[in-house]
Amino acid sequence: MNIFKYTIAAVWALSILLTPIGSSQALASEETENKADTYRLLNLFGDAFERVRSDYVERPSDKDLIESAITGMLGSLDPHSSFMNAESFQEMQVQTRGEFGGLGIEVTLENGLVKVVSPIDDTPAYRAGLQSGDFISQIDDEAIIGMTLSDAVDRMRGRIGTDIKLQILREGADPFDVTITRAAIQIQSVRSRLEGDVVYLRITSFSEQADSGIRRAMENLRKTLGREPKGVVLDLRNNPGGLLDQAVLVSDAFLEKGEIVSTRSRDIDEAQRFNAREGDIALGLPMVVLINGGSASASEIVAGALRDHRRAIIMGTKSFGKGSVQTIVPLGSQGAMRLTTARYYTPSGVSIQATGIEPDIIVQQARIENINQPTRRREQDLRGALDTESQDADAETAQAEDAEEERPADYQLQRALDLLQGVSLFQGHQPKIDG
Repeated sequence: MNIFKYTIAAVWALSILLTPIGSSQALASEETENKADTYRLLNLFGDAFERVRSDYVERPSDKDLIESAITGMLGSLDPHSSFMNAESFQEMQVQTRGEFGGLGIEVTLENGLVKVVSPIDDTPAYRAGLQSGDFISQIDDEAIIGMTLSDAVDRMRGRIGTDIKLQILREGADPFDVTITRAAIQIQSVRSRLEGDVVYLRITSFSEQADSGIRRAMENLRKTLGREPKGVVLDLRNNPGGLLDQAVLVSDAFLEKGEIVSTRSRDIDEAQRFNAREGDIALGLPMVVLINGGSASASEIVAGALRDHRRAIIMGTKSFGKGSVQTIVPLGSQGAMRLTTARYYTPSGVSIQATGIEPDIIVQQARIENINQPTRRREQDLRGALDTESQDADAETAQAEDAEEERPADYQLQRALDLLQGVSLFQGHQPKIDG
């Protein structure tokens, strides 16, 4: 009996010892098999490469073949991963500094066509009337279908002063051609002005100048106004994005504390969180952030952070929905690759990718028109009406009516200004209650 128990115990112990060894061997075998598959596929690529080199009707350049292979590999992953040769890499570095040559247009690839994310203010593309959501179907009479995004972008670049013809597909319109003259683009990241007692800040792209630009503009406009503003409008419409660190700094400029954005990659240990530091350059003034379908990436980070912390009201239309992080990986002197490595998440933990930022108040862009009203009788037209005690009241009424007639054509901006004026009036008319 004791021998039987011992035998059972020995077999049971042996099975425990053997199980992990078997699992380890299985894992090792699977890994070896995967490596073998990889080597077979690399041999396949080598065979195809050699066959093209030896049998193609015209002798191709080895450099062109390799670069095209890398371009195809990255382009098949998602619309934002791409290969940059040495020239393109240098241009990208210049662009992030806020200065580059070309048309001044942010694009992506959708259904085989180049889609306009947004034209950049005061650039050839902007002046030619290109709009967010337009599709480019032909470049100089050559169809886009079959091109990679990098190919299309390369064709749109060229010597300053040369013309390029684009065929545009726009919803609700017949296809039409537009000719644009290439130019050296100098981007002023931040534009600012006073709208009455409201500070208006527009960020056209998140280049290296964005954060310093809004801080400088806020300080200058305060001095110009000579008193505290009634609010701030931050205009991110048609802003295609840019540098992550600038999006974090701009968000931080208006927040006192809390998370701004987090990024999560395939490796959970590489997740990053970016938090705000104390100090709000607007000193808690009411804020409205304007967004639309051309607001992407870094713009969505700022809008999401200010919305989640209830620091600003988001107004306009739904944003573009680019919530992925691209890392630039230099490849020696041969260029670099732009590789999607993570996703953005707002402070509330919501992914921006393909969903975008929903405004708190949806306001479609519209055209403002004055409607001729029939002449109506007023109090002053009635027989025996009392005289006014002061001419100032009539003057103020006339000024208000004139201001109403001179409202700007930007309907979304006007709604934002109206909201901030309303908030200011409400706060100024709060009754004082003694305890």
